[in-house]
Amino acid sequence: MSNEHKKKGQPDTELDNAENIKFDAEPVDDATDADFQMPEMDENMFAQVQGMMGKLEKIDELEKENADLKNKLGRLAADFESYRNRTATETADAQDKGVSKAAEALMPVYDDVDRALNMGVDDPAKLIPGIQAVQTKILSIFVTLGLEATGREGEQFDPQWHEAIQVVPGDEDEKIMQTYQLGFKMGDKLVRPARVVVSRKG
Repeated sequence: MSNEHKKKGQPDTELDNAENIKFDAEPVDDATDADFQMPEMDENMFAQVQGMMGKLEKIDELEKENADLKNKLGRLAADFESYRNRTATETADAQDKGVSKAAEALMPVYDDVDRALNMGVDDPAKLIPGIQAVQTKILSIFVTLGLEATGREGEQFDPQWHEAIQVVPGDEDEKIMQTYQLGFKMGDKLVRPARVVVSRKG
C-alpha cells in the first residue's frame, strides 16, 4: 500500500494486484538460434544454382554485345547517310561541270553559225561553206567529248550501231548507201543509232 492510502486506511488494490502478477512464460533458450543451421545443399541442387548463375552471366554478356552492336549499327547508318549525301553532292557537281563543259565547247559553234548567217544575208553563196565549217567544228567537239560518228555512206551496215530505214538494190550486201541521220557511240556504248539506207545485192 502507498503511504497515502495507509494513512487513509484504504487498501491499494491496483498496486497490490500488479505486484501479485506472476509471469509464467518460459525463458528463451539463447542456444536455439545458435544451433539452427541451413540444410546442406546436395550436388544436384548446387549444379542447378551454378547453371542459373552461368545463364545470368551469359544474359549480361549478350545484353552488352547487343548494346555494342546497336551502337555500331547507329554509327554505320550515320556514316552511310553522310556518304550518300556526299555522293549526291559530288554527282550533282560533276553533272554541272559536264553541262558547263559541253556548253562552253558549243559556244564557238554558235558564234560560227551567227557569222555564217550574217554573211548569207549579203551573199547566199557564202552560206553553204559557212554551215559546212560549223558542221566540221561540231564533229571535232564531239571527238573531244569522247563521241565517235558512225553510219556514214560507204560504211558496212552494223545493226549494233545502225538502223536501216530502207533497203535498195546494190552491187554489195549490207552497204550504207545514204545517211539520213548520223549516229554516235562512246566506246562500246551506243549514244544514238544512225538512220541509213542499206543496199542488198540483186
